[in-house]
Amino acid sequence: MMRPEYPRPQLVREKWQNLNGEWDFLMDHGCSGKDRKFYENADYNMKINVPFAPESRLSGIGCVDFINSVWYRRTFTVDSSAFDGRVLIHFGAVDYYSEVWINGASVGYHKGGYTPFVFDITDKCKEGENTVVVYAYDDTRDMFQPSGKQSREYYSKGAMYTRTTGIWQTVWLEFVPNVYISKLKLTPDIDNERLHVVATFNKDCEETLNAEASLNGNTVTVQSVKVRGTTAELFLDIKNPELWSVESPTLYDLKLTVGDDVVTSYFGMRKVSIKGYAIEINNKPVFQRLVLDQGFYPDGIYTAPTDEDLKNDVLLSKAVGFNGARLHEKVFEPRLIYWADKLGYLLWGEYPNKGLDTDDPKALLFMLSEWIEEVERDYNSPAIVGWCAFNELGSAYRNADILETVYDVTKGIDPFRPVIDTSGYIHARKTDIYDWHDYEQDPVQFAKNYETFVYGNGERFKDPSGMSQYGDQPFFISEFGGILWVVDDNPNACGYGIPPKTVEEFYERYEGLANVLLTNPKMCGFCYTQITDVEQECNGIYSFSRKPKFDAARLYAINTKKAAIEE
Repeated sequence: MMRPEYPRPQLVREKWQNLNGEWDFLMDHGCSGKDRKFYENADYNMKINVPFAPESRLSGIGCVDFINSVWYRRTFTVDSSAFDGRVLIHFGAVDYYSEVWINGASVGYHKGGYTPFVFDITDKCKEGENTVVVYAYDDTRDMFQPSGKQSREYYSKGAMYTRTTGIWQTVWLEFVPNVYISKLKLTPDIDNERLHVVATFNKDCEETLNAEASLNGNTVTVQSVKVRGTTAELFLDIKNPELWSVESPTLYDLKLTVGDDVVTSYFGMRKVSIKGYAIEINNKPVFQRLVLDQGFYPDGIYTAPTDEDLKNDVLLSKAVGFNGARLHEKVFEPRLIYWADKLGYLLWGEYPNKGLDTDDPKALLFMLSEWIEEVERDYNSPAIVGWCAFNELGSAYRNADILETVYDVTKGIDPFRPVIDTSGYIHARKTDIYDWHDYEQDPVQFAKNYETFVYGNGERFKDPSGMSQYGDQPFFISEFGGILWVVDDNPNACGYGIPPKTVEEFYERYEGLANVLLTNPKMCGFCYTQITDVEQECNGIYSFSRKPKFDAARLYAINTKKAAIEE
């Protein structure tokens, strides 16, 4: 079976069934399958390995042309005990619009290619063999379909890459009681030594919610509250908490029971705050030594071949001295977030806004609900330290009201993390952190770009376009470098600037650029472009296949120098 691990680490139950593996598959080039009732009967003339997209080699298909419409079918077995409660079918992500049928009956649809969704299929199931059919429609060239770095041209080109269509994360069944916890929101409070727990139930509940926190197998605290309605909250006292940090990523275990429902989760006691020009973790300034991660794989495209590959991406980054990543133009798999939590790795959650016409106010209809789903999905992660829904919206390609609306909605869901309105170049009216992208390759000129900002006579940083006003927020160079260095034969290789002539010249340039930011007393962090090559873009620290391109120890020494803001 492909990707057999439990797909949702933040809310775990024992009774589940993985539906990954071989499915029947059909390409519907005319998008006429619904009219022809493919959900009832069709000639599925291909096989596909779920959860890999048909563009990928691991899917067994490898078609990289535009694929606008696809159908999937497989059978699964349900025994009689499942009908003592409810049967749920989960989809980690299906790009872009999807609809699901069970035994010929529609059970629901979802719009958005990056976030999970679930349907209660109890009433459409029967004991024994059942059939599930999934339809996915995907038009990357539609200006109101967020598609991230998926190329709108036939070829992968420049910083745009191979497309992903249809199912690209795990599909699974879950067997739950009639009343169950459908959502969990965990908020640590290290200053008052407690954890705020909000549990949401699938329907009105008159039970007792029991919570138990433990560390290394030893119970830390227990608490119970009566439940009346669809939501309950409680506080768990965590005395003298062991804090989660990059250096010591301590995770507590959490067990919740309500009626017959038993779920397990985890949490980290961690605080993110802003003080002056610094981003603080647990009330101490921590320079964000980040790297851009676009989450592409040679064989799986959007989908990591194995869970170990997700873990390894975090370890590779930490090995060269980065303490976190911008999860760039993609909503990553929950298992990547889990490994960041486990291994101590800071993350910025982003959204694949590229491809979306954000100059038009109706763009909100096509992204806001999915952005909310993303923020709610990853809210509990101690590794997530900030949110940024948009990237590089220029003056002629952005609506400031949209940015402000998304900022306000994000802060409404999560008031405890900083939010950047749009990363790089031109900001709108509200942003907790002012970030900038600068691919200047000469360290001397790079330093001059921020000289006045740091050492001038109280002058603020000035946006060269004159479009946005810096307001003394923490300042973050969230893209820099991108130095082209090719190790594999790649005739279309691209990157930023003139490539170094020797590897020694690479180290000198890298160290010069990084030192400018590390020694700047008003810089709260940097983000280097990027952790791996992606197809033809060859500016990674590692190759696309994750082979080292440089001496890890040498880069580690550069990246881990104490930053001025940490003094």
